[in-house]
Amino acid sequence: MQRIIISGNGPLRGEVSVAGAKNAALPIIAAALLTGEPLAISNVPPVRDIDTALQLMQLLGARVAREGTDLTLDCSAIDSVRAPYELVKTMRGSVLMLGPLLARFGEADVSLPGGCAIGTRPVNEHIAGLEAMGADIRIESGYIKAKATRLTGAHFTFDVPSVTATENLVMAAALADGTTVLENCALEPEVVDLALLLQQMGARISGAGTSTIRVEGVEHLSGTAHRVPPDRIETGTFLVAAAATRGDITVRDTNPDFLHHVLGKLEQAGARLQTGPDWIQLDTGGKRCKAVNVTTAPYPAFPTDMQAQFLALNALALGSATVVENIFENRFMHVAELQRMGADIELQGHTAIVQGRERLQGAPVMATDLRASACLIIAALAADGETTIDRVYHLDRGYANIDTKLASLGASIRRES
Repeated sequence: MQRIIISGNGPLRGEVSVAGAKNAALPIIAAALLTGEPLAISNVPPVRDIDTALQLMQLLGARVAREGTDLTLDCSAIDSVRAPYELVKTMRGSVLMLGPLLARFGEADVSLPGGCAIGTRPVNEHIAGLEAMGADIRIESGYIKAKATRLTGAHFTFDVPSVTATENLVMAAALADGTTVLENCALEPEVVDLALLLQQMGARISGAGTSTIRVEGVEHLSGTAHRVPPDRIETGTFLVAAAATRGDITVRDTNPDFLHHVLGKLEQAGARLQTGPDWIQLDTGGKRCKAVNVTTAPYPAFPTDMQAQFLALNALALGSATVVENIFENRFMHVAELQRMGADIELQGHTAIVQGRERLQGAPVMATDLRASACLIIAALAADGETTIDRVYHLDRGYANIDTKLASLGASIRRES
């Protein structure tokens, strides 16, 4: 098992490029199941969740060709519709295979994802939506077993705007007979990007990026080429790391339009920001940031995936602030680790009350999930002394070479087995 060791050594400075978005690449990979023609994907991030998704695709019978960040998927010879627990348990996005398998092959056998460190992520919306489209679904021995001669168009309203459920039903509806109208849909950029891909494949989709998406089913979809958009959470993580260390960085190969709320909070904290079509510059002027209140909510509000990073920033900021988590019930497990480093944080239900401190102290800590890993790295970069972060396999699920990138910005960081 690997660990990361960081010595706080001053501001981050320089330029860094972000990878493609894991959360956009995963539904794109699943969408390849909708066609028997090759799908060429570029800017695919080299992270563990992508490796797992491609293992699953190969297990289903897909041919996978990967070179660097370029990927070609050929699903012309799929010979299985079973996504086993052994893979699904390590990467919850595997449930995205359910809709495409059912739509194209009339059958799917996908393991229930099970529990998650940051909270439950029920699949009831996926199941209810597919049943509304005519699927016969039962839960048996921990698997979602679905059948349908051909899905039919339906009118379905999500109880809550779930990203993966929206993506799953949009993919399923693309090959359904008739028109599907989905209401209370997720608005995230990753949903919009998936719709763009499906349109390039021949799907008839309108309304992506709004609460109502309309899909007119077609008989078949074609192969195409598509580029994965930049990772907005990786972008935000680098910006917060620079703000916490009183640094000055430029993040390239990104999209500022994906991060309006996060950028606004950084400006409230006192950072100076400039943006271009594909870059963001942050400069603290060497000053300590001010604490900012944060409340997580579905896009376009403040993202839950940036909550932990801002908690670390507030722990080092001037003044006090509250951080309210409204999406996942267990997403404050990093608080105990920050407290080991001297952070002044009090938890009251789903609210963290943070009193900023001038410095934190290096300590041995443990990552509990993907974004908690980033939170601890940010805290360590701005702490006195050395911090050892264990269980960094969480980090590698969603960040591509983050230790190398931080080192290029001047961080004293190394990885050990």
